[in-house]
Amino acid sequence: MSKSFFQKSLKWIGISAAVLLLGGCGGNGAKNVKLDPDTPTQITIWHYYNGSQQAAFDRLVEEFNRTQGKELGIYVTANSQGNVSDLESSVLAAFNKEVGSSEPPDIFSSYADTAYSIDKLDMLVDLDEYMTQEELDTYVDSFVEEGRIGTNGELRIFPTAKSSEIFMMSKTDWEPFAAATGASLDDLATMEGVAETARAYYEWTDAQTPDIPEDGKAFYGRDAMANLFLVGSMQLGTELFRVEDGKVTIQADEAVMRRIWDTYYVPYVKGYFSSYGRFRSDDVKIGEIIAYTGSTSSANYFPDEIETEDGTKQIDYIILPAPIFEGGTPYAVQQGAGMVVTKSTPEREYASVTFLKWFTSEENNLLFGCTSGYMPVKKTALSTEMLDQAIADNDLQVPGKTYETLVSCFETAQTADLYTNKAFDHGADARSVLEYNLADKAAADRETVLERIAQGSSRDDACADLISDQAFQEWYTAFVSALKEAVAQ
Repeated sequence: MSKSFFQKSLKWIGISAAVLLLGGCGGNGAKNVKLDPDTPTQITIWHYYNGSQQAAFDRLVEEFNRTQGKELGIYVTANSQGNVSDLESSVLAAFNKEVGSSEPPDIFSSYADTAYSIDKLDMLVDLDEYMTQEELDTYVDSFVEEGRIGTNGELRIFPTAKSSEIFMMSKTDWEPFAAATGASLDDLATMEGVAETARAYYEWTDAQTPDIPEDGKAFYGRDAMANLFLVGSMQLGTELFRVEDGKVTIQADEAVMRRIWDTYYVPYVKGYFSSYGRFRSDDVKIGEIIAYTGSTSSANYFPDEIETEDGTKQIDYIILPAPIFEGGTPYAVQQGAGMVVTKSTPEREYASVTFLKWFTSEENNLLFGCTSGYMPVKKTALSTEMLDQAIADNDLQVPGKTYETLVSCFETAQTADLYTNKAFDHGADARSVLEYNLADKAAADRETVLERIAQGSSRDDACADLISDQAFQEWYTAFVSALKEAVAQ
């Protein structure tokens, strides 16, 4: 990025600073708050950004401190706590005052489940006290609604950067397969189409070595299995976790679960889908699969080359919307942590919200998104025109994958309903069941199939009992029981 990354955005910063100086933060909590530029109010932020995301966030923090922060009397210090799990552990330790833990930060990145737990300690600021309705209306409605986790719907999570899901694929590996079989990108719009395409890909690659039976290659994998269950259920007409007054009702509709079983578990056991590394982008890199569904913020990790037996091979990419279930309502994943503000003093709370408003201004949020792949959170910023303007105004060199991902996100936000489930007690435990229950079973049963094939069974015979109606019923019963047990702890 050139040195003009921030210089040309000063006109935006000056405008927002003037508005804050004249009007304050709004809401009851902002009344009578006065900051002293000669003695800046210092606030700390904990987050989970790393690599280029952390570098972009640090640059924005530095810019705030040098401009609006200096003018108003606010100084921000930001610290990465590692990954999401590391951050959650540090936050919980701090609020629970565990031996050796640090003091809680003024602001920390948080998903709803963690914020929900901390909110029970009465330690989070009601952000409605610092924001006017006019200000709230500038943010995407569903992003604001996700943050309303207080007992009476108070806004506890400030929307700062969001992501959804996309379908990414090696164009280099797709093109010869499509040319030979007539496979179409249109087929990849649905989960059923992905499963059928994966079958064709396995059989096409298997046929290339006729002297070696059943050595076809997997086509597809997916990150975040929990999203498949949650958003898939919404697409098919049922909310898996219906939450009212903090209480959850599990609605694991059998017909919906069967659709997920048929389009994920069955193709996986047959070898059409796969998972090997921690993330599916890792699996693309080693040639385990050629396509996956994953977070939009992971696009930069899609490899430019893959490892082969003969060395490495350069690959190009294709980005498509995440597939939905055939005939389903177009729901898409809404994810990405927001930021919460810890109760402290009126001055520190005011300073914290002031920074978050600055960070989520259209220009600054788009600058962060150009590096991180996260969507901006204001309605007016979710447009290709605004993105192009931010890039041009700041002379940015944005990777093609990041740019195309953001454009895809904007289109998804316009054509689909973004969804995330509401927070509830033991929500993280229930999500863990969604994440691992079927995925672990599929991986283990695929190994069983491979063992049977090695002993002389055909693929169909090796899979038969594992994908039968009885096998589904047994899994479904155990799955629902596991969910109920998770939320009843």
